[in-house]
Amino acid sequence: MIIKNSISMPIREAIPDSKNAKTYLESVEEQFRGTSKAHASTLILKMLTTKYDGSSGVREHIMMMTDMANKLKSMDMEISEGFLVHFIMTYLPVQFGPSKINYNTQREKWKMSELSAMCVQEEEHLKVEKPEVAYVTTTTNLDKKKGKSVSEKGSSSM
Repeated sequence: MIIKNSISMPIREAIPDSKNAKTYLESVEEQFRGTSKAHASTLILKMLTTKYDGSSGVREHIMMMTDMANKLKSMDMEISEGFLVHFIMTYLPVQFGPSKINYNTQREKWKMSELSAMCVQEEEHLKVEKPEVAYVTTTTNLDKKKGKSVSEKGSSSM
């Protein structure tokens, strides 16, 4: 009764009644097994399609990818750290070319902390090198009554 009352009503109604706790918990597990497979598929697809877009920091991107890998690990679908580092590095945009070259030319594998540090350093370097540009546009004044620009007004009186 205690276990049953601690579960929300919609879930509780989907689980058949049992005489003992062990059987009831097995029913709960069975109910969610299919859901975890669907969730794993969703996470895998999200990992494969998530690209660093530059809107948030590269550290946040790496942390998000690590979080997805950790969630998959909890579902017995572990992704090795070496694979994850390589996967993230492969899909970074072309601006991270120097970091990619650095990674590919070293023999030892990077840890996630090293990947994050190198990418954040490269991102900061890119921000410093990126010139600040301001675009200025000008328009001519229009004569509101006649709908002609000031230059046309002056030339029509000649």
